[in-house]
Amino acid sequence: MNLNDLIGYSAAALTTASFVPQAALTLRTRDVSGISLAMYAAFTLGVGLWLAYGLALGEWPIIVANAITLALAATILAVKLQENRRAGPPR
Repeated sequence: MNLNDLIGYSAAALTTASFVPQAALTLRTRDVSGISLAMYAAFTLGVGLWLAYGLALGEWPIIVANAITLALAATILAVKLQENRRAGPPR
């Protein structure tokens, strides 16, 4: 493994791992009151595009990191949408 790969895999591991506590907390508490729907929707779409970019380049650090991050971000987004639906329209 060369230095560029090591940097890529290290960055991928750190940024992806940073989402695990948020996803776990969201699933455990279902508290999404502090999460912006617009921000998470845009972020999830962006991660999906990064995944597509990584696939197009065949770059495994980009692919692996964004596939995992997409799953975690989509989970948080799904809980946010579900809780918004449950709460009803804003007053």
